Amino acid sequence: MHSHLRFENPPASPHEVVVEMLERALRNRSREGEAASTLVGTALNDEDQAFVEHWCVEVGTRAPAGSPLLGLAGLCLGHTARRFGHLSEEAVALAESLAARAEVDPSDVDGRALDGLDDIRSFLGRSQTS
Repeated sequence: MHSHLRFENPPASPHEVVVEMLERALRNRSREGEAASTLVGTALNDEDQAFVEHWCVEVGTRAPAGSPLLGLAGLCLGHTARRFGHLSEEAVALAESLAARAEVDPSDVDGRALDGLDDIRSFLGRSQTS
């Protein structure tokens, strides 16, 4: 019998769970793995665009250099742009900053930030990004 690996996108969690999980991970790096799943589930499945964007920006501005949450925050901003067709200027500027950091030093911010910026440019148009 063969075992097949199957990837499933995590579901959205209730807002109070998301806040608790992300805040915990921003204080304690050992919690980043579970926070990553929570952020992805929120970006892909939560219907509250303001909440999704807020937490992508929070994570992308507060996670320490080298945290995998930085690149993931940029990627999740790309998911948010795709799903809702809009991002605030602050969110676009953060995505651009994270992508620039990833280009300079992938050990600071991983390449998922570049994928997120590509998504933002694709779904919002280049006129909304520098």
